[in-house]
Amino acid sequence: MADDSIAVVDLDRCQPDRCSYECVNFCPPNRTGKECIITRDERFEEGEPFQGTDDQVWISEEICLGETCGICVEKCPFDAIEIINLPQELDDDPVHRYGENSFALYGLPAPQEGRVTGILGPNGIGKTTAVRILADELAPNLGQIGTEPDWDEILDTYRGTELQEYLESMRDGDVTVARKPQYVDQIPDQFDGPTSQLLEQTDERGVLDDLVERLGIAPVVDQHIDTLSGGELQRVALAATLARDADFYFLDEITPYLDIGQRMTAARLVRELADDGDRSMLVVEHDLAILDLLADAIHVAYGQPGAFGVITDPKSVKGGINEYLSGYLDNENMRIRETNIEFEEHAPRTISTGDVVIEYPELTKSYGEGEFSLEVEAGTIRESEVLGVVGPNGIGKSTFAKLLAGKLESDTGSLDSGLDIAYKPQYIDIDQPMRVDAFLASITDDFGSSYWTTEIAQPLQLDAVMEQNLTDLSGGERQRVAIAACLSEDADLYLLDEPSAHLDVEQRVLATSAIRRYAENHDATALVIDHDIYMIDLLADRLLVFDGEPAEHGHAAPPQGMRDGMNEFLSNLDITFRRDERTSRPRINKPDSQLDREQKNKGEYYYAP
Repeated sequence: MADDSIAVVDLDRCQPDRCSYECVNFCPPNRTGKECIITRDERFEEGEPFQGTDDQVWISEEICLGETCGICVEKCPFDAIEIINLPQELDDDPVHRYGENSFALYGLPAPQEGRVTGILGPNGIGKTTAVRILADELAPNLGQIGTEPDWDEILDTYRGTELQEYLESMRDGDVTVARKPQYVDQIPDQFDGPTSQLLEQTDERGVLDDLVERLGIAPVVDQHIDTLSGGELQRVALAATLARDADFYFLDEITPYLDIGQRMTAARLVRELADDGDRSMLVVEHDLAILDLLADAIHVAYGQPGAFGVITDPKSVKGGINEYLSGYLDNENMRIRETNIEFEEHAPRTISTGDVVIEYPELTKSYGEGEFSLEVEAGTIRESEVLGVVGPNGIGKSTFAKLLAGKLESDTGSLDSGLDIAYKPQYIDIDQPMRVDAFLASITDDFGSSYWTTEIAQPLQLDAVMEQNLTDLSGGERQRVAIAACLSEDADLYLLDEPSAHLDVEQRVLATSAIRRYAENHDATALVIDHDIYMIDLLADRLLVFDGEPAEHGHAAPPQGMRDGMNEFLSNLDITFRRDERTSRPRINKPDSQLDREQKNKGEYYYAP
């Protein structure tokens, strides 16, 4: 194979006990007597450690003819093989490779003192691997499998680059690192005790009380960690990370489960810490509005998820985001996506005049004296409309969805709608020991049909996970499967609670399109709760706005038009949006900027003329 190609075997999908080794038997070099594709017990010496099982296949990248052949890729019945031509401009060896025929990462971001550096790219592309290397949790092997390079060799590779000084400090133990993990819902698996105990052991800068107050987590400090919601865990993780006294802070996704107000607070705290001296911040983030507001520079990550990833040199924030969305990197002269990600700029949709699907009375729900209470004014949801639901965390949005879905009973007012309701909850707990394809097939008779594949499976990029077990899915994969499961049901009303969580930028756009198109094509009615403002704008015909005091009481007026609803919601948060002149993507105005003041004076917080 040419030097600019790699072979990847997905060991989770390679199932030799269910095939006839088509890859081995049809491989052209094999048929001439060469050992290009062989089993792993033939490749490795007895007792030598290797990934996978004896009967799974190994591919020689030196003998393989490359992507121009591709016969093994086509013949594999489980899509377990990828032969990939790397970009011609990629002359360097990998920074790290997880094993032979495994994922390879090229390039690393360069943290800079007193600055916030962002990383933008799809899931499964190596962003977290890069963070782990720079956090000294994973030693880069420079693509050398079996013989780990020493520090002198690693430093020689990066001599003369922006990373040299940082890596030397890391080698010498002169750099202290604080890292916020990506999946905060796993924190209770690693720490068992009261939240205060977790936080107090991190207060190295003496700022914990201020962080707790600004992040609004004082009410949960005395609670046990396993009782906290996703949004509370996210803010606790942020407080615990930012309270440390470190040289470098690595923050892996700061926005999942946070409402837009909490996202703004998190961004301000990170920004203030960077501006406070010589500390460096590296942030992996999918919320473009927050990344745009937060970062001084960004690295774009591209490649093929699960196979290889490339991290570019730093770019300006605006330019890097726009290049990523367009699918073409200017300096690298590289097309990273066949199509660009488009942000549709449109006036608010005309309110649906369809038949009423559900007319709900005034609803109230109280969790006890001194606990949270919710009041929802009577309203209607119409046929063929998507109703967006927005508001702060802890204000009752999920409680309202559970009332509609029959998961909770209202304290006042009867809500026996008689409707078939499909419900995707906010927090997805899938513990069934079954494969994705079997799980989805158990929900709908349409599974595998051309309609189901085109309308649901393809937009949600499910092909790559169909043969995986539900319990092995990542957060983003689990989210896409849950959306598909909800839309696959035959229902009168589809309730989706935070469908954007853990999805990357491209996946959010595709999921939004899938939900919207499904509603339009099937005269279906959907209610979508989400904190991604642009996702709500693209999806919704009307808006249900929640206000009140989080964790104490919530209130919702009847559904209203998008312009009025968006203005009410954003005015409560004192936030205005503008449109990027090149891509039309929504961007948050800097507080008290001229444009921010102009839009507030006009009362136009989002749909600015």
